[in-house]
Amino acid sequence: MASEKIVHDILKKAGYSPMEDRSIIVTYAPENLSEKIVRFFSNEFFVLQMCESSLVLLPFGRMSLMLKKDVALEIPYKNIHKVDIREDMLNYRIKLETDDGIIVLSAQQKELSEFRTSGTLSVGMSGLGSGITDSQHLKVKNWHRSNLDATLEALKVLSC
Repeated sequence: MASEKIVHDILKKAGYSPMEDRSIIVTYAPENLSEKIVRFFSNEFFVLQMCESSLVLLPFGRMSLMLKKDVALEIPYKNIHKVDIREDMLNYRIKLETDDGIIVLSAQQKELSEFRTSGTLSVGMSGLGSGITDSQHLKVKNWHRSNLDATLEALKVLSC
């Protein structure tokens, strides 16, 4: 689907400075079980990318699941007062208290991400464009899995 390089290219063209290895797949967190069931069928996912001075959300298309080139939300770090991250069944719940209110996101845990949407959306092929044509030399990289722990830790630091 979308490689991390594509995410960075889109954000650089939009004037942002994305940080390496600080992007994960998120969705808005449901309030309760009923909303969780409804959202299961909505397919509304975003890349949460930490940039030099802000968090940025890039949306995926609902039907195509292709990354859009529009920034859905930007939250400057200076506007974030508190970050709370906790496990929520098979996900992490990321609660951001900002100048404009509370935003709650959900990120799928990495252990099952190859079988879940976060893995599907964050798979990029390394080796493409480098002249390698033998499919055995291409490696699949699930950047959501690779980046999750460090990104969550970096988000926690924003509370300080």
